[in-house]
Amino acid sequence: MNNIFYKLRNGLIAGLLVLGISNSAIAESNPQMSVEQAEPEKGIHGGRLWKDNGFVVELSIFETGVPPEFRTWVTHNGQSIDPKKVSLKVILTRLGGVEDHINFMPQDDFLRGDMEIYEPHSFVVTIQAKHQGKDYEWRYDNFEGRVKIQPEIAKAMEIKTEIATEALLNQTIKSYGKLAVLPQKTANISARFDGIIKNVFVNLGQKVKKGQRLIVVESDESLKPYNITAPMDGYVIQRNASLGEHTQGKILLQIENHDELTAELLVFPFQRAAIKAGLNVNLSMNDINEGFKGTVTQIDRHMQDNQSSVVRVRVDNQSGSLSPGMFVKGEIEVSEFTVPLAVKRKALQSFRDFTVVYAKIGDEYEVRMLELGRVSGEWIEVLGGLKSGTEYVTDNSYIIKADIEKSGASHDH
Repeated sequence: MNNIFYKLRNGLIAGLLVLGISNSAIAESNPQMSVEQAEPEKGIHGGRLWKDNGFVVELSIFETGVPPEFRTWVTHNGQSIDPKKVSLKVILTRLGGVEDHINFMPQDDFLRGDMEIYEPHSFVVTIQAKHQGKDYEWRYDNFEGRVKIQPEIAKAMEIKTEIATEALLNQTIKSYGKLAVLPQKTANISARFDGIIKNVFVNLGQKVKKGQRLIVVESDESLKPYNITAPMDGYVIQRNASLGEHTQGKILLQIENHDELTAELLVFPFQRAAIKAGLNVNLSMNDINEGFKGTVTQIDRHMQDNQSSVVRVRVDNQSGSLSPGMFVKGEIEVSEFTVPLAVKRKALQSFRDFTVVYAKIGDEYEVRMLELGRVSGEWIEVLGGLKSGTEYVTDNSYIIKADIEKSGASHDH
């Protein structure tokens, strides 16, 4: 699937060049077009080495049994230095200019940072060290889950964003059932006066209008023909009338109006207490992309064989896209609550072992690892990992994911 995406993306880039968007703009939006950085030199503890005239600092992110933290080992001319004799500070500059200042304290043979390195581990790292009156400083980029896309590229790829903020969510009860015709929307048509059927003007499945002539019957008593007309708009769903037959008091036609249907949803006793008439219900079907809504009209007091109860939900069907007998899934909204922060579910992507959204700052996009809470329709509550007011990608976030995966950005420790 990724190969298909990359072919499409390359085709789009070619199209953008035709439109006059520069190669440099596209290159800035495509990490593979930049020269890969050399693999940094690592020390015996797995951290990066930083050297200056024999003075060496090994900086590593340690997270075995503890939240991620910096640990540092210092040597001079190959000899370990007592960590108590070194002053060390690390500044992490994150996307958007946020700075984390980390001080270090001696522990055993290393220096230990005094704060957790929270996700994402994507920042400019500045190391400031002091030993025997001499100052040392190094700076390097440690980016992950980050990509830059020029505005014209993002627009062409229809990448859209929204602001993360509070949201009104609904607690729902999930249920399943099928669509049925409302009893008052069914008409059983018989002859007012028995007689011989002289003509039938409709066929099974035909749509009819109120007042439309359906059948002509010759009365046994008067020997005169009279018309039977449709009492309402609808569809002929049953026909028991044929030319030349006697009516014999039987039902000749059955007509149903499908402008309004009822969803018969099954709920169980532990759910039933929370459901009442008037509640809103979100309904969906596997073969219909757009969901539709209804309201609870009645809760059946009779129990089914599986101990469930039928909850009836009135559904508008003026469009005629729904039919009786269709299976349907319902989410009954039993309560409303406001959460301080929520995002659109369609924005969610996976990154390493995390569920993320992509924050947008300027022309750059970066992962935000989320701690998630309750789900409600198109929304999901955010408990941690994202600040209120953050601009994040809602539409086509998979494009950001693909670009980041293609760049090969690593989680450097």
